Amino acid sequence: MLKVIAHLAPIVVLGTIATLAVLGSFFTTSPWLLALYVLALALAIWARSAFPAGAFRAGPLPAGAALIRRGPYRFVRHPMYSAALLLVWGGVFARLTWGTAALGVLVTGMAVARVVYEENMLRAAFTDYGEYARSTRALIPFIA
Repeated sequence: MLKVIAHLAPIVVLGTIATLAVLGSFFTTSPWLLALYVLALALAIWARSAFPAGAFRAGPLPAGAALIRRGPYRFVRHPMYSAALLLVWGGVFARLTWGTAALGVLVTGMAVARVVYEENMLRAAFTDYGEYARSTRALIPFIA
């Protein structure tokens, strides 16, 4: 079941972002939410740029043979999911309803399931992943 949820997670995240965009949730005059959107996009770009050329994949295992610990990966193990969650929750708060809140909770649950699934794969693929996981938070620096 976890594997199915993990494979659906990227589709749900992108679908939620698209839904929030259609609802107009990303169009706000709130400086706080605009700053959150910029932070989310900057984090996603920074995370993507941390990969060596040709090593980035949408799947859980990078194409390279080494565990990536540079860029935002020094602070969180899954910065792309952190960025997606920042973007989604910014959209939720820009147009807060029971429906958008439910989307935010759904996406958060899917992202957590995906993180758990990936953690298992990464532990199997990299012998030093356990040490990295002990010293680096999963999604939120210094917290979680």
